[in-house]
Amino acid sequence: MSGVIVVGSQWGDEGKGKIVDFFAEHADAVVRYQGGNNAGHTIWHGDTKFELSALPSGIVTKGQLAILGNGVVINPEALLAEIKEVESQGVTVENLIISNRAHVIMPYHIALDKASETASNNRIGTTKKGIGPAYTDKISRVGIRVADLIDPEIFGKLLKEYLPFKNAQLTKLYGEEALDYNEIYDKYVEYGRQLAPYVTDTSYLLGQQMKENKRVVFEGAQGVMLDVDHGTYPFVTSSNPTAGGVMNGAGVGPKQIQDVVGVIKAYTSRVGSGPFPTELFNDTADHIREIGHEYGVVTKRPRRIGWLDAVALRHAVQVSGLTKLAINSLDVLSGLKEVKIATSYTYKGEAIHHFPASDTWFQGLDVNFETLPGWDEDITDVTKFDELPINAQNYLNRISELLEVDLLSFAVGPKPEQTHLLRPVWE
Repeated sequence: MSGVIVVGSQWGDEGKGKIVDFFAEHADAVVRYQGGNNAGHTIWHGDTKFELSALPSGIVTKGQLAILGNGVVINPEALLAEIKEVESQGVTVENLIISNRAHVIMPYHIALDKASETASNNRIGTTKKGIGPAYTDKISRVGIRVADLIDPEIFGKLLKEYLPFKNAQLTKLYGEEALDYNEIYDKYVEYGRQLAPYVTDTSYLLGQQMKENKRVVFEGAQGVMLDVDHGTYPFVTSSNPTAGGVMNGAGVGPKQIQDVVGVIKAYTSRVGSGPFPTELFNDTADHIREIGHEYGVVTKRPRRIGWLDAVALRHAVQVSGLTKLAINSLDVLSGLKEVKIATSYTYKGEAIHHFPASDTWFQGLDVNFETLPGWDEDITDVTKFDELPINAQNYLNRISELLEVDLLSFAVGPKPEQTHLLRPVWE
C-alpha cells in the first residue's frame, strides 16, 4: 500500500492544501480526484503564498507528478490562467499531468449555472463556475472530455451536436443570449492545443506508480459534508469528496490505500446555504471569522462560523474511513474563555448521535454541547504538543476521543512550519 487520501471532513476550507503539501514533500505524485476550480487551496512555500483552484496542490513541490484525475471537471481557460500565474511565481509545470477522461467545463455550463442560480427560489449558493452543469452532462452522457478537446475534429462534431440544445435552454428557459459556435470552437481548440502535451491515461500511469510502491497522495476538494451522496443534500457539491471518490475519480483500487487523513478545523465554517447545526450568530463568530480570515479563497464570501460538531465529524469518520486527524487553526481559538463541542442532537425529545439525512430535521433540532475551558496564551510559536496550554491539549485529546481517531498533527498557524506532527506521515 502506498496511497494516502487527504479528505476535508467538514464543509470544506479546512486547510487541506497545507496538509497535502506536507505529505507531498516526500511523495512521488499528488492527485486531484474530483471537483473543479470552485475549490480554493491556499499553501505556503517559504514566504510565497499560492492560492490554487484549478491545479493540484502538489504543483509547487518539485520532483513529483501533479495529476488531475478523471473525476475532475476542468475549465481550460481557468487552468491555463493559473498555470501562467504560478509560472510568474517561479513554478514550472512540466510535472503537470491531465487525465484524458476528465470532463471539460464549457461556456454553456457556466452560463447555465449562473442563470439557474439566479432564477431559483431555493438557491444552493454555488460558485457559478459551471461545476454542477458539467457533472450533469457527464452523468447524462453528453459531456465533452479532454480526449475530445484535444482532437479538433471530434470536438467540433460534439460541440455542433450539443450546443443547439444548450442554447435552447439558455434562451427559452432563462431568457439569456445564445452562445456562438465559431467563437467557442476557435477558443477551445486553441486551449486543447496548449493542454495536449500534459494529457495522458492517468489511471494507467497511477497503476504503474503503485506497482512500483511509489508514494501517492490523493487530494480531495470541498469536504465530506458537501458530498453529493453523504452531505447536506441538496446543499452540496456535484461530486464525491469522500475517500470513496478516489476509486472512481482517480481509477485506483481500495487495496492501494494506506491511510485516510481527515482534515478539520478546531471549529467549523461553511460557505453558502444549507444546514449548519452549530452555527453562531454572535460576537464569538465575528471574532473567529476575523482572526481566522474566514473568507472564501475563490468566492471571497464571508464564511459562516460555528463550534466544532462531533456528530457531523463522526459521520465523516464513518463514510470516509478516517484513520488519522489533522487539526488546523487551533490558534484561532486562543483568547476564548470557553470552547464548545457538539456531542449529540435532540430531535422531538429524542437524542440522536448520527447526522440526519433530511433537511427538514434541522428545523426542529436542538444541539447538545460539551463545554471545555479555553486558553489565553498565544500559541502561534508552539512547536510541540506538550508545549500547548493544558486546556488546548485537553481540547485536542477530547476531539480524538469523541471521534475515536488518532491525531496526526495540529496546526497553530497557516504556514508549513506551524503544522506539527505527532507521528510520521508515511509508515
